[in-house]
Amino acid sequence: MTNPAKPWRGVHVASALPFNDDLSVDYDAFAEHVRFLAAGGCDGVVPNGSLGEYQTLTAEERARVVETAVQAAPDGFGVMPGVAAYGSLEARRWAEQAAAAGAGSLLLLPPNAYRAERGAVVAHYRAVAEVGLPVVAYNNPIDTKVDLVPELLAELFDEGLIVAVKEFTGDVRRAYRIAELAPGLDILVGADDVLLELGMAGAVGWIAGYPNMIPESTVELFRLATSGDPADLAKALPVYRDLHPLLRWDSRTEFVQAIKLSMDIAGLEGGACRPPRLSLSPEQTDRITAETEAVLAKGYK
Repeated sequence: MTNPAKPWRGVHVASALPFNDDLSVDYDAFAEHVRFLAAGGCDGVVPNGSLGEYQTLTAEERARVVETAVQAAPDGFGVMPGVAAYGSLEARRWAEQAAAAGAGSLLLLPPNAYRAERGAVVAHYRAVAEVGLPVVAYNNPIDTKVDLVPELLAELFDEGLIVAVKEFTGDVRRAYRIAELAPGLDILVGADDVLLELGMAGAVGWIAGYPNMIPESTVELFRLATSGDPADLAKALPVYRDLHPLLRWDSRTEFVQAIKLSMDIAGLEGGACRPPRLSLSPEQTDRITAETEAVLAKGYK
C-alpha cells in the first residue's frame, strides 16, 4: 500500500474503464476493478488517464469516475486522478474536484493545445499546484509535442510545483540527468516496456498499464526491479523477458485496445473502447491473444 507521506510512490495502475454495451460507463465494474487491483498488491490507481479514455468522457462521467475510485479504494490504497485539460483553469478545476473527492495526489500533463513555451508550462503547473495536492508531472512529448526536459523538470521541482515525473519518452538516459539536476524529484516509470531499465536507474514508482491484467506478477516484477539488490535483478530479468511482448503494447497507439483485450482473455472486464478508438485488426487481435495466452500459460497472474 502507498506511503502516506509520499502517496505517489509504488505501482499505480492507469486503470482501464469498463463500458456497458451501449458504451455508457459501468461504474460498478470499475469499482470492482479497483478492488481487484488493490487485492493484487498494487499501491493505487490513476483514473482518468489516457488508458481510462478520459478524453471521451463527459464532465459528469469524469467526476464520477474519480469519486468511484476513491469510494472503492481500501485504506492505504492511493488514488491519483489525471487532471489534464487544454486550459489551465479547467485543469485546476479538475484538481479541485479530485481534492474534494479525497484523492491523494494528481497526474498532470503540460498544456498541449499547442506547443507551449517554457513560461506557459511553468504557469500551468503553478495554477494546479495551488490546489495543494502533490502533483506528478506527466512527460509524453510523443503525443503532446511538449517535452518536459530535465532542465524544465528541475525548474518545476525547485519551485515546489511537482513531486515526481511520469517519464514516458522511453529514453532511460534521462533518469540520470534528472537525478543530477533535481535530486529529490521522484522518477516514476511511465511506459511498461522500460520498467527494468528505469528501475535500475532509480525509479521509485510505476504508472502502469499491464497490471490491469496481471497485477500480482507485475507488482512483484516492480519490487525486484527497484530493490537495488543484484540478486533481485537476476530474478527480474527472465520475468521481464517473458512479459515484454505484452509490456511493449503499452507504448503503441493501440495500447488501450490491447490491454482491454488481454484483460478479456484473462477473465476480467476489458471490453470495448469508445470512439474514435477502433477495434483492433484481425492480425493485431491474433498477436495479442497469442502473447497473452503465453503469459497466462506460464502462470503469471
